[in-house]
Amino acid sequence: MTAQVVQIAGAVAILIGFIAAQVGVLDVRSWSYLWLNAVGAGILTVAAWHERQWGFLLLEGVWTLVAVGGLIQKTRSRSTV
Repeated sequence: MTAQVVQIAGAVAILIGFIAAQVGVLDVRSWSYLWLNAVGAGILTVAAWHERQWGFLLLEGVWTLVAVGGLIQKTRSRSTV
């Protein structure tokens, strides 16, 4: 039961970011959007690894890396301004 709650929390984080971007509330390069994706996908990556769901692990692992990459890029560009 606890694992399901954690997975739902990860999915909800990603969905909040996606829906907010689609309706124009968040920009896909904003801190909020990137953090929602990084945290949500990170949670789902761990869950996929734990459950040995390799396709899901690939999807969520890459999703996490891309979101974290966006956060790193945003941090670097912020420090050069």
